[in-house]
Amino acid sequence: MKDDVFYMKLAITNAKAMKGQTSPNPLVGAVIVQRGEIVGIGAHMKAGEPHAEIHALRMAGEKAKGADMYVTLEPCTHQGKTGPCTQAIIKSGLKRVVIGTQDPNPLVAGKGMTILKEAGLEVEEGICKQEADRLNLPFFHLIQSDLPYVILKSAISIDGKIATAHQESKWITGTEARTEVQRLRQEADAVITGVETIIQDDAGLIVKDSFITQPIRVILDSTLRIPLHAKCLTDHMAETIICTSRMYDQKKYDQLVQKGYEVFVTNGEQRTDLHEVLHMLKKRSVMSVLVEAGGSVSASFLEASLVNEAVIYMAPLLIGGKHAPTFFEGDGVKKLKEAIRPADIEYSMVGKDLKMTMRFQ
Repeated sequence: MKDDVFYMKLAITNAKAMKGQTSPNPLVGAVIVQRGEIVGIGAHMKAGEPHAEIHALRMAGEKAKGADMYVTLEPCTHQGKTGPCTQAIIKSGLKRVVIGTQDPNPLVAGKGMTILKEAGLEVEEGICKQEADRLNLPFFHLIQSDLPYVILKSAISIDGKIATAHQESKWITGTEARTEVQRLRQEADAVITGVETIIQDDAGLIVKDSFITQPIRVILDSTLRIPLHAKCLTDHMAETIICTSRMYDQKKYDQLVQKGYEVFVTNGEQRTDLHEVLHMLKKRSVMSVLVEAGGSVSASFLEASLVNEAVIYMAPLLIGGKHAPTFFEGDGVKKLKEAIRPADIEYSMVGKDLKMTMRFQ
């Protein structure tokens, strides 16, 4: 059991290294062990390319016969852009397969384990299950809810402010936290913000100093107030979609469309319909989105129960001022029993800032 945990943790580490590269596929890592020696190791690197199990089997070669495989997610059984991993595992002569967690995809969902058992392999499931599940929260959520996984990020002072009353917000947190935010953007398929953030900060919302494919930029703008000279429209660094409501300004709409910008009109009467925005992104194979916005947009997502995870960086400073914007605005709750509470929360220090990672049901 001790060895099983060690090798599964190694497989999970390999999978984590591919964060931000595999969408809309899950993160998967695999390790093959022959008599205490690691003979094969692999991770799924990109949709359409070989799965982790195939990389590990290719590395192991003949040494896979009679060996144990540790894989973070149940091997697939269906023919997609690549062949079924279960068949490759059976042909390799592996003796035992240890699985971190079951695949919720209806095309797999327990079938992979059944096929392997029927072929005479020993199969064990649930080793490091919690870690294996957390590895693919966005993938699981998309399968189960048909919506992208929403991560809400904010940088706040101890008193909950995201800027001064004069709208100065650069920089509340330290360089270490800002570096982490770049990583969060890199791992997301889309970044969502409100038009006020564009007007106030002219935010570019790109991953700096990176050659990766940039996440889609999504601007929530219910009346189309976005300036035509905004950086997100003119820098050509990433695909940008402006999402609006039925209250949009027709003249501005025509100007944007004539210039080749994409405008997505939702059926929201006065505000952009967030459910429609997420469904639109899902159709574009977006598995996870990062919301980086002001208190009004954050409140809209939280009050609509659309936030799956919140990552808050709290800096050791006080801003004050009753007119200074806060992280969570909106109408708020009337009674404490109505307060939004996370299902679980993790704390860590990033430089001098306190990082809180909260997950919601």
